[in-house]
Amino acid sequence: MSGLQQLADVTASFTGLAEEHEDFRESVRSFVERVSPEDRVRRLMADERGHDPQVWRQMAEQLGLQGLALPERFGGSGASFLELGVVLEEMGRAVMCGPFFSTVVLAAGALLHCGDEQAQDDFLPGIAAGETIATVALTERSGSWWGEEVEARATKEDGIWRLTGVKSFVLDGHVADLLLVFARTGAGLSLFAVYGEAAGVTRRALPTVDQTRKQAVVEFDRTPARLIGAEGGARRVLGRVMDLAAAGLAAEQVGGAQRCLEMAVEYAKVRTQFGRQIGSFQAIKHKCADMLMAVETARSAAHYALYAAAEDLEELPVIASLAKAYCSDAYSMVATENVHVHGGIGFTWEHPAHLYFKRAMSSALLFGDPDRHRARYAEGVGL
Repeated sequence: MSGLQQLADVTASFTGLAEEHEDFRESVRSFVERVSPEDRVRRLMADERGHDPQVWRQMAEQLGLQGLALPERFGGSGASFLELGVVLEEMGRAVMCGPFFSTVVLAAGALLHCGDEQAQDDFLPGIAAGETIATVALTERSGSWWGEEVEARATKEDGIWRLTGVKSFVLDGHVADLLLVFARTGAGLSLFAVYGEAAGVTRRALPTVDQTRKQAVVEFDRTPARLIGAEGGARRVLGRVMDLAAAGLAAEQVGGAQRCLEMAVEYAKVRTQFGRQIGSFQAIKHKCADMLMAVETARSAAHYALYAAAEDLEELPVIASLAKAYCSDAYSMVATENVHVHGGIGFTWEHPAHLYFKRAMSSALLFGDPDRHRARYAEGVGL
């Protein structure tokens, strides 16, 4: 079966699933629109925490979103990454602020694939209940998301692991209750759990272009840490976390791109120049048509990646990179064209098009830029 035919078949399968769960999507959209209108997004952008604790609790108590894709034995709903993708898409559509991605995709993903059942029992129920904000601390001064240049080290002293190093670009690291830290030991790359308020932890929020997604620098100075999984066995965990992150972010990017398309079309219908709606001009028609094509193609790529993650397909790494590369480019293009359709007002900070533009540019670099993922895809398929 050709790659294009497989993509078409998987997309058709996912469309059926989406129709079957339309009530779920509508519930999520209704909730997100209610708790994350533009004025609240802007307020949370200026808040150092970057989220509303009350909304975080509501997400768990009313919809069970934090535990959606966690097994029932941890207090979750036992749904798949497909359903989680629906949530991420709706959150991306509203540029929703909060530690959902860092907690549910990154940290929970790492715990689910770490092979440490005791750690899963200890940490996942708190995530499912909305009691724990968690994140993964990987990147350092190089900015690499692939683990090759990790310099943080952990050593065992009197039976206690102690961690020393500096992590950068840690999503929601300044507010996380639990940090899952990749560091080196004598056996190689390993994963450690550190409490956010542990001794020797210093955290500060970073100034970022996209203020809707908070990042932090976290320093560890002989900080007590707990080994998660086998010493030296974190390389496999890291690979899976990055695949899930790429697939999840692709879904989020599709949601944002879809909203940009809607904004552009809505504006083109009501804005008049020279006595005509600008949507009647050939240039604007072409822009909107190109935006539609980019959004729909990106949706197919993202849904394929979500399906691969849900079904644990062997080709997930290449599919996730394909989706991340394409959806990054598509979102950046659609967000830019949305600004162009709006003209001068779209360039102003007061207009929501600006929020999506910055989210698109930031997301394109998160977890590796499109070129890095295209290279990973090419290597994976033997090109």
